Amino acid sequence: MNADQPISENAPTPEEPRRPAALTLRAAAERPVVTYTIMGITILVFALQFLSENVLGGDLLAALGAKINQAILAGEFWRLITPVLLHGNPLHILVNMYALYGIGRGLERYYGHGRFLALYLLGGFAGNVLSFVLSSAPSLGSSTAIFGLLAAEGVLVYHNRRWFGEQFRPVILNILGIAAVNLFIGFSLRNIGIDNWGHLGGLVGGLLFAWFAGPRWNVSGVYPELRVTDERSSGQILSAFLGVAFVFAAITLVTLFTRLSQP
Repeated sequence: MNADQPISENAPTPEEPRRPAALTLRAAAERPVVTYTIMGITILVFALQFLSENVLGGDLLAALGAKINQAILAGEFWRLITPVLLHGNPLHILVNMYALYGIGRGLERYYGHGRFLALYLLGGFAGNVLSFVLSSAPSLGSSTAIFGLLAAEGVLVYHNRRWFGEQFRPVILNILGIAAVNLFIGFSLRNIGIDNWGHLGGLVGGLLFAWFAGPRWNVSGVYPELRVTDERSSGQILSAFLGVAFVFAAITLVTLFTRLSQP
């Protein structure tokens, strides 16, 4: 559904009182500046990675910021979020930035800048936490956060299915299909370096935040001046963010305690 798109039309008849010509959904953000900013920073970081590789003979940024379990166990907790800015090769960043561009622009317009950024960071954090817990392999890439966006898009459509009409089912099936295919490829072809658990964690983190804080549209205003607005409050959004962050932080702490206490 596009921003400022009429959702329903009611033309008055001679026998009926005047009704609103249309119910219009106003976007929370007119321009997806957070999406473009994330893309710009990520591309800049990759350029620095490329420069480091060719000038210093090694990828210094990946060495300092990738998800490496032993480093996290040693207290380098920033590695649970910094991998979203790092990529392994040009194809890797091209695929992820294409996905971010395709999903992020529309989602940000309905989520708003702050809520969209919170979603992106939670997806990345949740994905790296689950990867830390269930995979010993080093990993990097923004696909953890992008899977969070994919889950949030599905929740957005599901929660507001009354407004999508006949489009609801094909949109949901398309989102589920994309997620299923990517996860199937990742878990089937384990030797191609895909962080399957990171993708799944990002999906779960994005789904949880979107379920409790994603836009839920309802009609507001006084007849006949009606409009469709998001009924989520700032308090609900903050509570959902803190709640999801706490859950995955707790998982991290339990894992740290368990592994560090082993002889």
